[in-house]
Amino acid sequence: MGDDLRDSIATEEQSRFSAAAVEGFLKELTLSRTQFDVFRLMKRVTEHYEARHFMVLNMPPADSRMLSASSVITNWPAEVLNEYDQYELLATSPIFQRLRAVSIPQIFDVNLAARERDSKSAELARSLFTRFHMLRGACFPVTDAAGNRGIVTWCGDMEAFTLMEVMALHFLAAHIFNRLAEIRDMDARVVETLTDRELACLNWTAAGKTSIEISEIMGLSEHTINHYLNRATRKLDTVNRTQAVAKALRLGLIK
Repeated sequence: MGDDLRDSIATEEQSRFSAAAVEGFLKELTLSRTQFDVFRLMKRVTEHYEARHFMVLNMPPADSRMLSASSVITNWPAEVLNEYDQYELLATSPIFQRLRAVSIPQIFDVNLAARERDSKSAELARSLFTRFHMLRGACFPVTDAAGNRGIVTWCGDMEAFTLMEVMALHFLAAHIFNRLAEIRDMDARVVETLTDRELACLNWTAAGKTSIEISEIMGLSEHTINHYLNRATRKLDTVNRTQAVAKALRLGLIK
């Protein structure tokens, strides 16, 4: 372990680690059915470890200039992402350069990382992250079952993560990235199984039409319309047509 990494990890006396909390997060994760469920879980994990911000992202290609293009879920302020991309800080990031080359966690401190940048990008990065209290944190390289590489990261102005916290967060990061991949695959299967008439019924429901009105529009019985909507609701793994419409909108199935 390098000196910079040692300096970036706090002593165990400061630990926020809790095996019970990790177990609880994992249980909640298994019950997550949507990206928004995972987003809410990530907020709770972030708060538990006294961080401010999180991001789950696909591994950016080496020639990428836009961090936002790789983001899956995040609570980073839009202004941070915009400025990060505007100044093309991804291209000169020593953290991302290492993440592409290794499969171990990268503990970082803004001031330590700045030493590895050129003077211009160092000052831009230090100023941006300091302004939004994103002073230190950790990045965890992860891989899903299909072999797709990603990163889960937490940062803030909290005390540096302890070694036990790093281990717990790395464990959670692997499960979080895998669960998001499973949700993505489930959504893809739903898209393939919904029929044109089920999608049409969802579209008209989204437009505020009742079953009776949809039946008149489509020239079908009200019973048949309800059948299509009930079947679409089950396929989308939702409990009612309102949730079904919301999920179909999120997946881009209807407009």
